[in-house]
Amino acid sequence: MVMYASDAPMVLEDLDLDSPGPCEVRVRVEAAGVCHSDVHYLTGALPARTPIVLGHEGAGIVDEVGEGVTSCGVGDKVVFTWRPRCGECEFCLSGRPAQCALGGVHGKFNELLRGGTRLSKNGQRYHHLMGDSCFAEQAVVSQESLLKIDEDIPSKIAAIVGCAVITGMGTVLNRIPEAAGKSIAIIGAGGVGLSAVIAAELVGAAQIIVADLVPARLEKARELGATHTIDSSNEDFAARVMDITGGGAHYVLEAIGRQATIRAGFDALRAGGTEIVVGLGALGEELSVPINPLVQGDRRLVGALYGSSNTPLQLPEILRLYRAGRIPLDKLLDRSFPLGEANQAIKHLQSSAVGRPILVP
Repeated sequence: MVMYASDAPMVLEDLDLDSPGPCEVRVRVEAAGVCHSDVHYLTGALPARTPIVLGHEGAGIVDEVGEGVTSCGVGDKVVFTWRPRCGECEFCLSGRPAQCALGGVHGKFNELLRGGTRLSKNGQRYHHLMGDSCFAEQAVVSQESLLKIDEDIPSKIAAIVGCAVITGMGTVLNRIPEAAGKSIAIIGAGGVGLSAVIAAELVGAAQIIVADLVPARLEKARELGATHTIDSSNEDFAARVMDITGGGAHYVLEAIGRQATIRAGFDALRAGGTEIVVGLGALGEELSVPINPLVQGDRRLVGALYGSSNTPLQLPEILRLYRAGRIPLDKLLDRSFPLGEANQAIKHLQSSAVGRPILVP
């Protein structure tokens, strides 16, 4: 699915796909999750070089490997990850590959890590979103953007674990390590927010409070372990959290990326509380918070990219929990759409999706 310009529908068309170069892999895509980050590029909130093939949350089977590939082989099942890991920089060596020094390459150039693109049509080069471009039947990606997984993991589950699940669950597991017995308020009950609910329930948070505008999403949050829900269309988030917790939440996880919701989350903190922002805003968007409550209340406002996860270790851990029946990831799956209906899937995500819509070839 090709995006030629922002604020325009994607176009389904055939492109030429080069064979994988050194340390590159060709993957037959079996499932791709539809994420709000794709929407940010479609609306122009985040910039991208066009024409570009979208999609960054996917899973599939390796069909061909280039020279020097060591992480997987033909026939292996793999998950796409949208942040590469070189294994050598300061961040990778300290267990923070989401901040890998290679990460900026994808965002700045919309090319693969070793330069250039592997997509073209009639001599024109097409770009890769986040090094993945898995809204497609096949994709050539750098081996640093793939993780090999067990073949019995359903591809739809594997796809969403590569972005939504590890972002939501990882933020709770990595940034709230003392969550047991504490209150966690989550703003936004999309795929990321619902994944955070699963993790908060898993680690024993005493109060799991979830806010959203869509009643069906709040119902799903309760099904997954939320102890309280807030309909933000007619309830004041901060006031309700204060009432539920008797003085404010220990933690707030903001999964939308809007100034108003981040500020509401900050206002809902108790003294000593922490708000963790995982939602991305438009390029250049800024945030303001009141200085005195920040200082006098010893409150913290921090960001977390990709759940602050050490993906090569934590993604398999999450899949092991799923296989053991400990986390209900199947309940995060929304409708499946054929690849050619990606525009409809995007509209569904923006309006009424409960969990993750999935594209299948």
